[in-house]
Amino acid sequence: MALPVRVRRLSEQEGQKLQQIVRRGSTNSVRFRRAMMLLASAGGSTVPVIARLVQADEDTVRDVIHRFNEIGLACLAPRWAGGRPRLLSRDQEDLVVQTATTRPTALGRPFTRWSVRKLADHLRRSTSPSIVIGREALRCLLARRGISFQRTKTWKEPPDPSFESKLARIEYALNERAERTFAFDEFGPLGVRPTAGSCWAGRGRPERLPATFRRTHGITYFHGCYSVGGDTLWGVNRRRKGIDHTWAALRSIRAARPDGAPVYVILDNLCAHLNWKIRRWAVRMKVELCFTPTYASWANPIEAHFGPLRQFTLANSNHPNHTVQTRALHAYLRWRNQHTRHPDVLAAQRRERARVRSEKRIRWGGKPLPAAA
Repeated sequence: MALPVRVRRLSEQEGQKLQQIVRRGSTNSVRFRRAMMLLASAGGSTVPVIARLVQADEDTVRDVIHRFNEIGLACLAPRWAGGRPRLLSRDQEDLVVQTATTRPTALGRPFTRWSVRKLADHLRRSTSPSIVIGREALRCLLARRGISFQRTKTWKEPPDPSFESKLARIEYALNERAERTFAFDEFGPLGVRPTAGSCWAGRGRPERLPATFRRTHGITYFHGCYSVGGDTLWGVNRRRKGIDHTWAALRSIRAARPDGAPVYVILDNLCAHLNWKIRRWAVRMKVELCFTPTYASWANPIEAHFGPLRQFTLANSNHPNHTVQTRALHAYLRWRNQHTRHPDVLAAQRRERARVRSEKRIRWGGKPLPAAA
């Protein structure tokens, strides 16, 4: 007569582990049931009794007991069969990813982007062999391969043949002659109108500004000058851009260094900056005009300081006229020049610098960003 199937004698560690699993009620139901089988067998229960206790087949109980006698507590871990077999091969998955990242127009389809439904239909109808995949499976496949639905961005390629030389000259002025380097640019147009922004308010009770439909005050432009070495920003509001206003700003820069030594001024290629009279005056007064390359205004260091100017004087404002707006702007400039290292000012400058440079996807000096992996 065959002996009944029972577990071997449990060691102290094995008994404590099985008791711990049963008492705590493991979240893994397979481990919990198998631990109950082993403890019941160690307590003298027969296989039919254990099968009724855990609602399992007697052969399953015998298999668990035999496995424990062979390999110990390792028998508690389930051996999964691996799930449903793959429906798509690796090559077919590669084809799906390649198709998803290819413009539909390049494949003869009359639209500019894929939706999940259109992509699944194209794979089913236009590939050989046909790839049949559901929309949710397709979405999961693309996510697993690192493909996501993203917004397309644009940038301008600079057509300037002197792009590198101009950037090199600006870098030299900023790195080697920072104490004698200035930046100039116009900021605007500045209109008289309520401007949305952000401020502290009660939850669900945001501050509201009235809307305007008639704007009879016109516009102004802030002609700003920035001393790189002194970290000082100043300027004046004008009704328009023009040669005379540019000339006045350059004279104020020259007056900031009255010792007669050369100074460097970084500015863009506005026609008012390229006038022959200004160029001749600059040569006579030892003012070197360092023009930024075409479509590369991000190379002008004053651009980063226009961000805080916009954030702290225009956003969340409702100036009644240009006079009040100008006073508020100059009040901020006085505060800013006394708190050049204020954390709020530095944070706003970093955000603006990142914004203007991200438009071109280029870091300072014309070095392209590394391609995404």
